[in-house]
Amino acid sequence: MNLSGLLAQLLNGLAGASTLFLVAAGLSLIFGVTRIVNFAHGSFYMLGLFVAYSSVEHLAPALGFWPALLLAPLAVGLLGAAVELLVLRRIYRASELLQLLATFALVLIIKDAALWLWGPEELLGPRAPGLEGAVMLLGRRFPAYDLFLIAVGPLVLLLLTLLLNRTRWGRLVRAATQDREMVGALGVNQSWLFTGVFALGALLAGLGGALQLPREPASLELDMLTIGAAFVVVVVGGMGSLPGAFVAALLIAELKAVCIWLGVVPIAGVAVAFPKLTLVVEFLVMAVVLVWRPWGLMGRPQATVRSLGASEAPPRGAGARAAAAWLLLAAALALLPLLLGARSYALVLLTDMAIAALFAASLHFILGPGGLHSFGHAAYFGLGAYGAALVTRAAGLPMGAALALGALLAACGALLYGWLCVRLSGVYLAMLTLAFAQITWAIAYQWDAVTGGSNGLAGVWPPDWAAQGAGFYWLVLALTAAGVYLLRRMLFAPLGWSLRAARDSAARAEAVGLHTRRVQWAAFAIAGAFAGLAGALSAFSKGGVAPDALAVTRSVDGLVMVLLGGVQQLAGPLVGAAVFTWLHDSLARETDYWRALLGAAMLLLVLLFPQGISGFAQMWRAQAAIKNKVTGGAA
Repeated sequence: MNLSGLLAQLLNGLAGASTLFLVAAGLSLIFGVTRIVNFAHGSFYMLGLFVAYSSVEHLAPALGFWPALLLAPLAVGLLGAAVELLVLRRIYRASELLQLLATFALVLIIKDAALWLWGPEELLGPRAPGLEGAVMLLGRRFPAYDLFLIAVGPLVLLLLTLLLNRTRWGRLVRAATQDREMVGALGVNQSWLFTGVFALGALLAGLGGALQLPREPASLELDMLTIGAAFVVVVVGGMGSLPGAFVAALLIAELKAVCIWLGVVPIAGVAVAFPKLTLVVEFLVMAVVLVWRPWGLMGRPQATVRSLGASEAPPRGAGARAAAAWLLLAAALALLPLLLGARSYALVLLTDMAIAALFAASLHFILGPGGLHSFGHAAYFGLGAYGAALVTRAAGLPMGAALALGALLAACGALLYGWLCVRLSGVYLAMLTLAFAQITWAIAYQWDAVTGGSNGLAGVWPPDWAAQGAGFYWLVLALTAAGVYLLRRMLFAPLGWSLRAARDSAARAEAVGLHTRRVQWAAFAIAGAFAGLAGALSAFSKGGVAPDALAVTRSVDGLVMVLLGGVQQLAGPLVGAAVFTWLHDSLARETDYWRALLGAAMLLLVLLFPQGISGFAQMWRAQAAIKNKVTGGAA
């Protein structure tokens, strides 16, 4: 460690901060005006890099490098405008979670479109003409192109500030950020304002990607990696604040640079590898800021937090006919091995469906009746999986004890995280759950001595009595049925009614003597325990566990299952888990572009049946019953 090395790392951090700011600025503008948490923003960054590669490769001889490079953000901006016109404009009045589902569907579609156009390989562009070399700083060579990137960030911030403060359109954008309804009441065409903002946000993300062409290869994995970092910057800086996004990008990038510079440092006799903290430091910063100042360093408290709307249908106990139907379905599933054979692939798929159903039901427990948005439910699934795997491998405990301890570990994690999460609501709550999930993932990914690191833990199999025949399938089916039944019973117990009261009106609930945070905290622990049980079952089903059990994509999968089935129905997560698992399996085996087909199906469902599959089925039955009643009365 020396001064010149620190300076080099800080300059590297400034170059990275500049690009990160470009992406976060677009995301912040979009959220500030449209209130949409745009999961597809990382995809626009990825497309900016890919389109820049093709533009430079084919057009640079005629136009030159820089004009060809700048065509990429313009193309991405036009794509953003098309996305807003064709998709997002139809769902502005939908709940935040349905908007999230739609933008995640776009992520899947754009990823497979990029795969089809550019292939799976990483693509590295040429060096920027005139900036190929390096300059000497304190005896070290520093890339000239990185110095150019350092200047881009402040320049873009200045131009955006002038645009928003010196033009009529910019003043309308700032007004819409503070009060969209008032802007509409003044006669402003909000639709075109939203289109322009979304196009500008997509252009900034595309510019950030295009400028990385001489610096890093274009890769299909950049979308999810980028959106996570951009979310952190926007939340830390303050939702909708461009100066806040700039400060947050600098803070996080420089903290990472310092971690790399420190290297391995002995602290109290323990060697601490600070470079490993680069995977988690941004989420640690976000968690601290959200707990200390939920609206960010330079943001403002949200005046109102939108709820999910009608989170569920009017609660009622299952009638005799419905209970008989559920029992008949359980009996039919239990008898399937006798008809299909114990080695049928259908049993493997049904086992996955049952585990997914338990995971989705645990998420719905806090999402629907509780109104608690969670983007990090995978943390408890992964804790349960790792807990079961560790006690099986290290202590040799039987499967029953491993399942129980896995669920207990997940419940403890939910108690810890939930104590902090229930202090927030809306998008801030969602971002804090995401931060905790990513911190947990980073620990599992890097703690090689305990978790196996990136390789995970293998060799976790059911005992002979469960491995032979359909024993494990019956066990999973029984535990899933019992878990779903217990969750449903709790929703009709005092805890469930208290949870709904806290969701609908926390002030009134507190006035009648309910401790709303304590109720929500208990709900977090219960949901975490059942998600952990699903994770433990998954570990025995797959023979082990890897860090992807804790990844953000697992959390999004859970949200997709709940929303596909319908958050308004208690049966929604079960239906959604079955349909999602079946679609994922069948499409993945049929085509390399299964993500696009799955995303298109999700997008159609959001646009045509926003109430979900089970919600649409119930509405259709209600309409049929009214029609029959009217017909019968007329007769």
